[in-house]
Amino acid sequence: MTHEPRDDALAALLAPWLPGRRWFPVKGADARVSAVGGLSLRDPEDAAGSVEVRLLLLRAEGGGSGAVLQVPVVLRPGTAAGDGPGRPDGRGDDPAVVGHLPDGTAVLDAAGLPEFERAWLAAADRPADVDAVPAAALGVPRVISGEQSNTSVILPGAGPGGTTAMLKVFRGLSDGDNPDVDVPRALAASGWPHVPRPLAWMGAEWQDGDRTAHGHLGVLSAFVPGATDGFELACAMARRGESFGPLAEELGVVVGQMHRALARALPAPAPDVDAATAGAAATAGAAVADALVERYGWARGVVPQLDAFETQVEALAGRTRLLAEVPPRQRVHGDLHLGQVLRGDGTWYVLDFEGEPLAPVAQRTRPDLALRDAAGMLRSFDYAAAVGGGPQAWTEVARTAFLAGYSSQTQDLDPGTRAHLLRVLELDKALYEAVYEARNRPDWLPIPLHAVERLIG
Repeated sequence: MTHEPRDDALAALLAPWLPGRRWFPVKGADARVSAVGGLSLRDPEDAAGSVEVRLLLLRAEGGGSGAVLQVPVVLRPGTAAGDGPGRPDGRGDDPAVVGHLPDGTAVLDAAGLPEFERAWLAAADRPADVDAVPAAALGVPRVISGEQSNTSVILPGAGPGGTTAMLKVFRGLSDGDNPDVDVPRALAASGWPHVPRPLAWMGAEWQDGDRTAHGHLGVLSAFVPGATDGFELACAMARRGESFGPLAEELGVVVGQMHRALARALPAPAPDVDAATAGAAATAGAAVADALVERYGWARGVVPQLDAFETQVEALAGRTRLLAEVPPRQRVHGDLHLGQVLRGDGTWYVLDFEGEPLAPVAQRTRPDLALRDAAGMLRSFDYAAAVGGGPQAWTEVARTAFLAGYSSQTQDLDPGTRAHLLRVLELDKALYEAVYEARNRPDWLPIPLHAVERLIG
C-alpha cells in the first residue's frame, strides 16, 4: 500500500464520521485519526476510469487504545446524481456520501456500493478451481446491519454458477494472516463440510512504524441460503417452550468433528522435550489454574459482586493444579457460541474463526484447550434461555444433549477430568461475560452472575 498526500485529507474528512460506525473501536474518547496508506482499485465496469475505489487504512488512537482500520471509499469527481445539497449538513441526498474533498471530489462509504464490490472481486485472489465472476452478473449488494466488528455484504451472483456469496470486509487489521481466511480454507480443503468455503480473498502490506505488516483485507465465502442464526433459533425455541435438545446434540457432534478436523488440518507444533516429561500434565494444569486466577482478579476489579467468591475460586484453582491429565492444546475456534453457527440445509455450519479482532493475530492463533470452545457453547445456552424466557430445565436439556454429541466425537479424556475442565473453562467465560455486561449491558449482568454462583457452588 502507498501513502498519498490525498490520504491525509481523506483521514481528516472521515474522522468525525468514524465514531458513528459500530466497528470503530475508540469509544468514549477523543479519537485521533491519521492515514497509514491505501490501495486503489478500478471498477471493471467503469471504462472511462472516472470513479476510484480506495481501500484506505487509518490509524485510530485514543483512551489508551489504538488500531489500524480499513475504510473502503469510492471517490467520484465533482457532483454526481444524488450528490446534491439535499441535507442540512451538506452531505447530499445519497446516504453513502460522507463528504467532499477540497477539490470537490465526493467521498462515499463503499461497503454497499456495486463499484466497490466489482473492483474488489476483480482484484482478489481465488482458488484455482473457482472462476472469476463477470461483473455484469453481480446483483445488488446488501450490507448486513447490526454487525459490530466487521462489515459483511451479501452479493447475489458472486458465487460459482451465479450463486450468492458473502463478502466480509475486515475493519480492524493486525499483522499476520487472518484466521477467518486461513482456517476455513484449511477445513474446506480437508473435506470438512460444515464451513462455508472461501471463494476469494485479498491481502496487503502496509507500513506499521518502522516495519512492514502483512494481513488480509477481506474474504468472500459461499452463502448458505435460508440459514438461520443459531442464537436466534435457540431463543425462538426457548420462547415457544420447544426443546433444543436434538439440535444441541447435532451441534455437539459438529463441534467435536470440527476439533478433530482442526487437529488434522492445522496441527499444533510438537511440544519441546521439557514439556514431554512426566511433569507436563501438572504444568498444563497449573497453566489452566493460573489463567482462572488471573481472570478472576481482573473481573472482580470491575464487578464488585464477584468479591464474595475469592475462597471458592482459589479452592477450584488448587484442585485444577492437581489434575493428572490435561489434553494437549490445539487450534480451536476461539470464540465459539450460538451466534457463530448457522442452521441451514438440515445441518450446522460454523462461522467466524477470527477470534477477538483487536487482539494480535499471534494471540488469536495460538493453541488452546479444545474444551474452551465447548464451554463457550454451554454459556451460550444460558443466554438463549434468558432472552427467550426458557426455564432452567430447557437449558439443562440443551447442555446435556450438546455434551453427549460432543463426547461421542472426542472420547480421549477421562470423564471426570473433562467435567472438571469444562467447569473451570465455563467459569472463566462467565467471569469475562460479567465484565462485558457490566460495561455494556448492565441489565444482562445477572445472567453471568447466576452462572458464577452455579459453577462455584
